[in-house]
Amino acid sequence: MSDEPGSRVPYRVEPTHHAAEIVEQYAGIADGEETGVTVTVAGRLMLQRSHGRLAFAVLRDQTGDVQLFSMEKATTGYAELAALPLGTWVSATGEVVKTRKGELSVKVADWEALARPQRPFPDKWHGLTDPDTRYRQRYVDLWVSPETRSALLVRSRIVSLCRRWLEERDFIEVETPIFHPIPGGALAKPFTTHHNALDQELYLRIAPELYLKRLVVGGFERVFEIGRVFRNEGISPRHNPEFTMLELYQAYADYSDIMTLTEELVAYCAKEITGGTTVELGGRELDLATPWRRASLTDLVEAALGVRVEARLPVDAARAIALEHGVEPEPSWGSGKILLELYEKHVEHDIWDPVFVVDYPKEVSPLSRDHRELPELVERFEAIVAGRELCNAFSELIDPVEQRARFEDQVLQGDAGDEEAMVVDEDYLRALEYGLPPTGGLGIGIDRLVMLLTGSTAIRDVIAFPTLRPEQPRHPDHVESSPSADEPTRRPEEES
Repeated sequence: MSDEPGSRVPYRVEPTHHAAEIVEQYAGIADGEETGVTVTVAGRLMLQRSHGRLAFAVLRDQTGDVQLFSMEKATTGYAELAALPLGTWVSATGEVVKTRKGELSVKVADWEALARPQRPFPDKWHGLTDPDTRYRQRYVDLWVSPETRSALLVRSRIVSLCRRWLEERDFIEVETPIFHPIPGGALAKPFTTHHNALDQELYLRIAPELYLKRLVVGGFERVFEIGRVFRNEGISPRHNPEFTMLELYQAYADYSDIMTLTEELVAYCAKEITGGTTVELGGRELDLATPWRRASLTDLVEAALGVRVEARLPVDAARAIALEHGVEPEPSWGSGKILLELYEKHVEHDIWDPVFVVDYPKEVSPLSRDHRELPELVERFEAIVAGRELCNAFSELIDPVEQRARFEDQVLQGDAGDEEAMVVDEDYLRALEYGLPPTGGLGIGIDRLVMLLTGSTAIRDVIAFPTLRPEQPRHPDHVESSPSADEPTRRPEEES
């Protein structure tokens, strides 16, 4: 036992069991039974109560809870143990028993304090009720909010499941640069930084796409990467400026092959996490069983508005339809961009069960291959589930001449004020000139997949440390705050 201030705290501890192991191995013993098995456990004290010469505490570790049962006549330093504040890290050694009231316990013979909290620790009954405090002090929230811990454990398992599933299908995991000399791979505003030694502006990657396709050019036929991407955008229940993307590329495949891969991967994760393909989100059931419905973006807009809007429609006609339906077109928008805006305003949020929305306008898809049958469209799809974009994918554009023309069109859009437009990537064009075979590509937002499979409605709930507004100064013991960090900073029209 070591508890007095200034006393020596051990440099290492050797627990023999976790809480879940004790429960699994000994839950079936009879009330009042002693096992004769001595264990050492370690974790935080989450609940303390004493009854004269007996004391009880809940010890929580990474796997769960186990009760500590101490007796004045049998526990070294009994009074000190019973007086420890909530949140103290301790190790305890004793026999596994079940009390006469049926509580599986470690009957403590000896113990050590490993770390004493210097701030008040929330109790079991009140926890952290303020969202701002929960997200800022995740290191506390993880102890007092089981749903937070569960979501992050599920997140870890989903990443592992995706990796294993892809590797079983001969995909190779790779790493590509996070610092990019020019922004590219997606339509988004980048974060910028500066490399002093090279005296060069660099950009945090908004997508690994163009580097992954360089690897396909180099002969890696199936590649994937799971990693952080960064987009200089607002914060909302569905958006965090840095998030995790699973991006993959498969040579000799098209977007139909990638649709099959996507639905099978998501259904597999759902079964492994929940035991089936039906999940609940916001009190409503959602069926992820394959196959998922396919529907063209143009047909969905027509069904919603009662009027056909096509990417090849004269732009003046498209603008008139947009204005009739509450969309104010920018001067630089063509009919394809207007069609997409109508879809995002009137269609996407109403899709519940999974749908592959296919065949997007070329104008808004600079890296996608021309549709083999439909002019002005490309072979691109987004999987929409519960009104949310889960992934973006397409048959990859492999023609360097056409890709240059698309990049140059993006430059014109940038000159017209579009901060998310791409620039010309000369090295990527050079790679295409060496030959990219027919290829299908996919990007899945890991955070949104975790939200889906845990029933979470806010992306902050599945990210360990989400981006927040700057914290306002306050007293160090303050545990409540304004809910400013939980308020969206995106404009309502950005909530797609």
